[in-house]
Amino acid sequence: MDSLIDKLQSLWPELLLLIGAVVCLGFGLAKTRSTRELTAGVAALFLLAAGVLAGSGLVPTSNGVGLGAAADFLRVFFPVTGFVLVLVAAGVPGRLLQVQSAEDGSDFQPERSSRGEFFAFMLLSVCGAMLTAGADDLVWLFLALELTSLPTYVMVATGRRDDAAQEAGVKYFFLGAFAAAIFLYGFALIYGATGSTELAVIRAAISAEVAATATFSPLLVTGFVLAILGVGFKLAAFPMHFYAADVYQGASTPVSAFLAVIPKAAGFGALILLLGLIGWPLDKNPMGVDAGEIIGFLVASMAVLTMTAGNLLAAIQSNVKRMLAYSSVAHSGYLLVPLVVGPDTSGASSGLAALLFYLPAYAAGTVACFAAMAALRDEPEAGHSYDDLKGLRASNPWLAASLAIGSLSLLGLPPLVGFVGKLHIMTSALSAGYVTLIVVLLVNSAISAGYYLRLASAVMLQTSERPSAGVSYGPVAVGAACFAAVLAVVFGLFGGGIMTGASDGGRLATIDAEPIPMTLRAEAE
Repeated sequence: MDSLIDKLQSLWPELLLLIGAVVCLGFGLAKTRSTRELTAGVAALFLLAAGVLAGSGLVPTSNGVGLGAAADFLRVFFPVTGFVLVLVAAGVPGRLLQVQSAEDGSDFQPERSSRGEFFAFMLLSVCGAMLTAGADDLVWLFLALELTSLPTYVMVATGRRDDAAQEAGVKYFFLGAFAAAIFLYGFALIYGATGSTELAVIRAAISAEVAATATFSPLLVTGFVLAILGVGFKLAAFPMHFYAADVYQGASTPVSAFLAVIPKAAGFGALILLLGLIGWPLDKNPMGVDAGEIIGFLVASMAVLTMTAGNLLAAIQSNVKRMLAYSSVAHSGYLLVPLVVGPDTSGASSGLAALLFYLPAYAAGTVACFAAMAALRDEPEAGHSYDDLKGLRASNPWLAASLAIGSLSLLGLPPLVGFVGKLHIMTSALSAGYVTLIVVLLVNSAISAGYYLRLASAVMLQTSERPSAGVSYGPVAVGAACFAAVLAVVFGLFGGGIMTGASDGGRLATIDAEPIPMTLRAEAE
């Protein structure tokens, strides 16, 4: 009972978001339209409060096997990022024909309005991502990942007023269900090999197996491979990336921004938990071919193929929204590189610290681009071509600057935060001896320069004879785009010191416990 009470006490930020989802449902059903239009603000306040509470130190931190200080970081990152994303999405329900017909006039039809449900789903998805960061059990991890994903299926299908959104929602749902079946089957095999779903017990069982046999059972290896591949869907990582462009293009632009950040970061939190059960370095096992080498090869291959496929496909797109979708795929590949490196070992630069720094760096650039796109009048919301964005600086200089800064940060141009993030990813990989991964990352960054510079040039340097796009979402989405762009600049200038503290023995450099199998492998050798 005491352990249950302690666990519940550590979940106050998540419980606050659950309460916020219920409150949003209530506001969405209010009798007066002015009250219903406050729903987005209510959701934003609950997200901000959850982030402050998670970072205040008033909530007990995670203990035992888990992400440790990284979980504390992610539990602040998710609601704070969600706060900005809610601002981007503030105008989405009001543009839906169903909501408009239900709320126009004096006769409000609550059964047809989905204003409250939309923002409630956003809070539930962020809550699931926060629960993923604090998971200490495979069942908990599965439920948290599904809570992150299930609301997004509905958000994709209902966030626009044409058939493209429903088609995208169906594709996303069935592929998501397929991926969930894959990693759930992997979890089942891990349970079968170790006899438990608790991460601490699984780690102990793996330790005992390594000590006794100096290897891993095929059942355990298969379970981890399937789990990693299934969770790769959340990252839009190769080979589970094929849905990204169609779903991002079909969804409302603010929903695409949400998909590009929250489920992806939750997936990386899950992968850190799973790989921590085996131990780093993944592909330098001193005892022959077993789980370490197989899984290390798998993750490294996913990194190379994901960043290469994402950049090559993004380079041939004429639709900016599809380009940003494949850009998101490419950045998943970049983020997989520090996952191969792992935590701080023997004074080397921490791959996990580099990953956790690059997540908000990637989020700032991505949100700046998507928020600027969301603020433009794009009917249908399938996205603009590069030609459609020419001359944007003359009509909307703030949006043009946000798009340019966001794209250049994603490229990794100094002094923006994307450059700092990529620099520390390469530093961590170099300290661990992964030169090949660094070369592939540099080549792919060069490829990405083509489409990122094309976007920045279109909005800032080129002119167009056609009328410029107008602003349809109002100042809130414009403000969110500018805020994200400012963060990309500020953290680029001052984020280096934060990263140094995190890498050199800082709180984000390690996870809760040393990977037990690593020690036992050395002893067995």
